[in-house]
Amino acid sequence: MKALVYEGPRKVVVKEMPDAKIEKPTDVLVKITTTNICGSDLHMYEGRTNMEAGRILGHENLGVVIEVGAGVERIKVGDRVCLPFNIGCGFCKNCEKGLTGFCLTTNPGVAGAAYGFAGMGPYSGGQAEYLWVPFGDFNCLVLPPDAEEKENDYVMLSDIFPTGYHATVLAGVEPGDSVVIYGAGPVGLMAALSASIKGASKVMVVDTHADRLALAEKLGAIPVDDSDGSSADQVMELTGGEGADRGCECVGYQCSCNGHEVPNATMNNLIKAVRPTGGIGVIGVFVAEDPKAKDALAKKGQLALDFGQLWMKGQHIATGQANVKAYNRKLRDLIAAGKARPSEIISHQLPLEKAAEGYEHFDARDEGWTKVVLKTAA
Repeated sequence: MKALVYEGPRKVVVKEMPDAKIEKPTDVLVKITTTNICGSDLHMYEGRTNMEAGRILGHENLGVVIEVGAGVERIKVGDRVCLPFNIGCGFCKNCEKGLTGFCLTTNPGVAGAAYGFAGMGPYSGGQAEYLWVPFGDFNCLVLPPDAEEKENDYVMLSDIFPTGYHATVLAGVEPGDSVVIYGAGPVGLMAALSASIKGASKVMVVDTHADRLALAEKLGAIPVDDSDGSSADQVMELTGGEGADRGCECVGYQCSCNGHEVPNATMNNLIKAVRPTGGIGVIGVFVAEDPKAKDALAKKGQLALDFGQLWMKGQHIATGQANVKAYNRKLRDLIAAGKARPSEIISHQLPLEKAAEGYEHFDARDEGWTKVVLKTAA
């Protein structure tokens, strides 16, 4: 099968790889039709992780079931399905609690597994023609009859739409709340959409890229340009000096300030911009170690956090990757009902053969390259 293979920092190649296949009776084999490039893929693409050369990337996947194991009961050949990026078993302590992003079975010794991701198990990614899906009955989200028509919407259920929604859950967003979101990348934009769905009275999105801020405004948010580093002050002004009720961190450890990487910038801005006793949800990726960082603390996965201000303001912070299965059914039904159109943020649709081009432009944050979807051959 054709697949996008990681060969080293900023080098990915589409080439022939062994076909994915069913390995256990509970497995499902999916022919991928749409797969996305995610901002998290860029951490590996840039060589900022321990991703091994020769691995297939891609954790935002959708396709058609072409084979099922003998032990699969619910999923049928021909079903069009979306796969959560995190792989769960369905029966461990965490999965039973709905914490499928922290499955204790699928990646022994680590809480959590994912397709094509560094440190998240041996699973190949879906930027390929076929994908092996373990525990298929549990992990496959079956899509409704309009799945082919709305494929670019439903594929967002694999990661960024549930992840954006998760940010609002971690922050505690309730109807009537004012919300500030740091990061107008795909996940930040989905957090803005999710905050609106949850009834936020005011949604502010902070970024430095004009094209991304324009998309935030299109989604109904107030764009806040942080090019001069004044975003927290702007948020205070927009909220009458009180601060936002809730804040979402959708950037992670590679956030920048005045063109330089400053890992703690968004977190400390949120502590300043969120009101006393407010909530902060952190779904931007922060890693346990970053050996190539210029900052001494960041090398060890640490931040210089304004903890005194956090404590004095009585704020709370919740973190962690999204448990996609906790949200994807509900969000699927919003798409089916025409209440949500996450595909609005897509900027480019490319064939799988041009995936390397998509990575290059997306990694460079080239203007207009907001969200890239890849299509496999029919």
